[in-house]
Amino acid sequence: MTAILFIVFLVCLVLSFPVAIAMGMAAITPGIVDPTFSADVVYIIRAMVVGIDSTPILAIPLFILSGTIMAQGGISGKLFDVFAYFLGRLTGGLPCAVIVTCLFYGAISGSGPATCAAVGAMTVPLLVSLGYDKAFCSAIVATAGGLGLIIPPSISFVNYALVTGTSVTSLFTAGVLPGCLIALFLMAYCYFYCRSHGEDKEKVAKNCAALHSRSLGRVLKEGFWALLSPVIILGGIYSGIFSPTEAACISVVYAVIVSLFIYRSVNLKRLWSLILESVQSCAPLCALLALATAFSRVLTMLNAPQALAEFISGSIASKVSFLILLNVALLILGMFIDGAPAILILSPLLMPIAANYGIDPVHLGVVIVCNLTIGLASPPFGLNLFVASSTTGSPVMEIGKKVIPFILMFLIALILITFIPQISLCLV
Repeated sequence: MTAILFIVFLVCLVLSFPVAIAMGMAAITPGIVDPTFSADVVYIIRAMVVGIDSTPILAIPLFILSGTIMAQGGISGKLFDVFAYFLGRLTGGLPCAVIVTCLFYGAISGSGPATCAAVGAMTVPLLVSLGYDKAFCSAIVATAGGLGLIIPPSISFVNYALVTGTSVTSLFTAGVLPGCLIALFLMAYCYFYCRSHGEDKEKVAKNCAALHSRSLGRVLKEGFWALLSPVIILGGIYSGIFSPTEAACISVVYAVIVSLFIYRSVNLKRLWSLILESVQSCAPLCALLALATAFSRVLTMLNAPQALAEFISGSIASKVSFLILLNVALLILGMFIDGAPAILILSPLLMPIAANYGIDPVHLGVVIVCNLTIGLASPPFGLNLFVASSTTGSPVMEIGKKVIPFILMFLIALILITFIPQISLCLV
């Protein structure tokens, strides 16, 4: 019966059905083939309702809404000015400032593509005007934009928590050091690239002089409210003042106040259209989550996770071998499938297998999300490549060539994160 379920699922994907519909078709198949099977259509509908009838799921649309409002509010530009003020005069300083901006903006938006689009639209034209290669700059935002999936508050971690029962707060905490480590590796490559290829020192110095002429106090004042956003959200979560879902509510209120009354970059009419835009972005994800819940429950009733765990445990002798195989499989999968459905489908299957090898579920979540983040920027189908291309005007293939060294640096960081669990777990 399990084989029939997966055959139906794969056939639907081959026929270009949406992933959510493919999971729904597969979930109802056992009940149709065997009328005595308890997971009939009524059970599937009930499982879908239960899947989205939870408080933590509210964090997803709310973080999407706050990120959308902040993006419209020009937050990325103000963040970049702050980091460019301190890093701009160093070798590769401005490209490094883009990466740090993505790191901080990811803590506001919680989304990789949103971070890529918002930061890329503002920073790439500036860097190109200063003499940096356009495809190289686009590759920076395509890769560093993925940090939005790892740095809390991450929507990917919320998805993982919803289908595995892992603590959202623990996942958010676990993502901090891996995200910073990856950013450092990406910045290291920017430094060596700029040192070997050279920079237009005159243009860069002129831009930095103009920025410094505004004075540190003014730059910090303009960027203060943007910098304060992740401090309020993450500080409140880690201090126990509010839960991740409550933090999502607060982030929306904060985004509205800052964009509407302080920066005045959004008016009431535009605010309503941003709400509608966020609903349109969130609705497919909620439908996917509902159907993924039904899909995973049917798999559980068929004992598929346990059977797969026993098979892999009997075939793979060591934890190291399993982690290597897991990384390779996820890296390949991430090139062809979006992170959200991959997390919702694979996480319930991988949990019992990882438990057999003594892998902490929080560490497993970090490894899964890091792998799928690499897939966002990996040729030929990485979503961030297309986002960066549409935002900056660089051809996808040119960005794909320039992104390969960044991917290699990302992989080095991934190896450390995978085989040194304390990088993820020491703060948890």
